[in-house]
Amino acid sequence: MGNLIKVLSRDIDNNGGNFFLDFENAQPSPAERQVWEEVNEVLTESLMVLTELQAYSGAGEEIRQAIQRPGEERVQEQAWAAVVPLVGKLKKFYQFSLKLECSLRSLLVALTRSGSSPTQHLEQEQALARQFAQILHFTLRFDELKMTNPAIQNDFSYYRRTISRMRINNLSADEGNEVNNELANRMSLFYANATPMLKTLSDGTTKFVSDNPEVPIENTTDCLSTMACVCKVMLETPEYRSRFASDETILFCLRVMVGVIILYDYVHPAGAFVKTSGIDMKGCIRVLKEQPPSSVEGLLNALRYTTKHLNDDTTSKQIRNMLQVN
Repeated sequence: MGNLIKVLSRDIDNNGGNFFLDFENAQPSPAERQVWEEVNEVLTESLMVLTELQAYSGAGEEIRQAIQRPGEERVQEQAWAAVVPLVGKLKKFYQFSLKLECSLRSLLVALTRSGSSPTQHLEQEQALARQFAQILHFTLRFDELKMTNPAIQNDFSYYRRTISRMRINNLSADEGNEVNNELANRMSLFYANATPMLKTLSDGTTKFVSDNPEVPIENTTDCLSTMACVCKVMLETPEYRSRFASDETILFCLRVMVGVIILYDYVHPAGAFVKTSGIDMKGCIRVLKEQPPSSVEGLLNALRYTTKHLNDDTTSKQIRNMLQVN
């Protein structure tokens, strides 16, 4: 105990080697094991989801041909044959978001339980804290890939238009196809959002707070702000940062820091940018801006465009200036 408190208080001493929230190697204790195993199944699947999303090339050419040659049945059939399996993948991604929300909820239950402070929870349940961080890392990575792939929405829009035409013409649109109309409506709302996974987690965290009035909201917001602080200090302190086994852990920490800031901004009534916030926003933004621009521009954009309270009157002019696009 106390090692994490050293991070928060910047108490760097000769025994600081074991200080940090171990995002690379933390293993579950017996008390964490059940939740850890349930969440680990979802995190294992998340790797496959990212691989499939990275490889998603879309059916752009087939759709163009179908639009340009509306009277040619064979061309229409080719476009439909290309789009249906792709929409099957989009369905899988959407359904995975629901699993991810359930996993987040399980971790929040464990990490906000009364009886221990947020720091004690993160110190004593590092394997679950690591999984929480891995969910946030996945979420921001998924949304980065989705935002840079217009084929996703183009394919799904074509699918929905074709389904509508089939229904108008009294053809069976649902039977045998990947997605029925009811599910398509839910998926449409999901993919219409610029950052669908982040919205899922933000909504899920907000719902967790409202569904559990017996858990003080501070248990959740303090957990999020503490994790943001730990990430910031680990990133800005050379002695701590040098202990990362991989450079990938730096980007991992940056993504986690931004993810918990956004969740905090949705859950806390006043948000993350107000002066009384539990998060040092100026310090967090400064850490982001010290990194190579190519690696953090997406994260800065996430703070600019997906937070809830940035444009409130309570946000200082200095913070707004720091987040302005150069």
